[in-house]
Amino acid sequence: MSVDLGNLVANRVEALAPLLIEWRRDLHAHPETSNQEHRTTDFLASTLTEAGISVRRLEATGLIAEIGAAQPTYRVGLRADLDALPIPERTGLDFASTRDGVCHACGHDVHTTVVLGAALALKEHEAALVDRGLAVRFIFQPAEEVIPGGAPEVIAQHALDAVDRVFAVHCDPSIDVGTIGLLDGPITAACDAITITLTGKGGHTSRPHLTGDLTYALAKVVTDVPGALSRRLDPRAGAALVWGSINAGQTVNVIPDVGTCIGTLRLLDVDAWSAVDGLVEELVTEIVKPYRVQADVKHVRGVPPVVNDPVCVEALAAAARRAVGPASVVPTKQSLGGEDFSWMLMDRPGAMARLGTRTPGGATYELHQGNLVVDERAISVGARVLAVAVLQEPDATRP
Repeated sequence: MSVDLGNLVANRVEALAPLLIEWRRDLHAHPETSNQEHRTTDFLASTLTEAGISVRRLEATGLIAEIGAAQPTYRVGLRADLDALPIPERTGLDFASTRDGVCHACGHDVHTTVVLGAALALKEHEAALVDRGLAVRFIFQPAEEVIPGGAPEVIAQHALDAVDRVFAVHCDPSIDVGTIGLLDGPITAACDAITITLTGKGGHTSRPHLTGDLTYALAKVVTDVPGALSRRLDPRAGAALVWGSINAGQTVNVIPDVGTCIGTLRLLDVDAWSAVDGLVEELVTEIVKPYRVQADVKHVRGVPPVVNDPVCVEALAAAARRAVGPASVVPTKQSLGGEDFSWMLMDRPGAMARLGTRTPGGATYELHQGNLVVDERAISVGARVLAVAVLQEPDATRP
């Protein structure tokens, strides 16, 4: 890699940092949920076009932009996700969400601005990319927060055609700003959505024997299915079935005739994820059999684990050390979080880095919570890392 070019690109990101923060705050104040990212897409299209970067809008929301050689010998993809979550913001920030019940509680506004910053910095040195036969594709993807995610539809719209490797970052409020967390192999988990609906004869709570006692049966499902899964799957798969909502009945003395529980099933291992199809339904059927209720199980296959390619991880590590500093790379562990970037890595080699967003000595926040606050210096860090990662020598990953 040309060290001078890497320095030039990194320095350009730093010069853009105040503007990137301003844009991030605007996006943060105007969050949009999955497949509704119209304003965000319009902003990106306008900003990229003004910088002389050609864009192609996707069918609903999101877009793809590209710079570099028209007939490249190598093409690198950088991906950002656009959507917010349907939860209220509780940060009290001056630029807090202006939309009731919606906020960027997962940091996608940061991801978007990171990739935008990398795009603008690389565009200013496009001639050098062309000289090297290099092209860069910027993938601004909608709907990461829904299962199975927007990535498969984006891939179907040719986002990864002729891409040799692809990179992304994800906010991590458990590590300090100025660092990125890297891990070879699986870094997230598979994640499926589970909905179980029980129906049966309701009645008075004084006569449960004349009913299916559906509430009791639902409680057995809620408590017994996770335990039974742990005995049917290899413990090393790290299976975790956790309920997000349980609902049955409305009053103290009535046994209801319908009840539901919904949650997520997460697994660390891709082979176990492939094998689990149909198992939840089998277990639920056996558990409710004594209670004279019927079970309907909807197991929506979600996303596989994000599996980082070791060569691409090293490209990110080298970029971070060059563009941020020698102590900027920290180890991380596989999490049970789900991320639809996994679909892209099933199609192409690549890697995701965890982007530190915690102010040193400050509070440690949780993702998917309305009080999430990020240290905005992370935007420049992420953009520098991705922009310089593009310039890493690709020979080791060429077919």
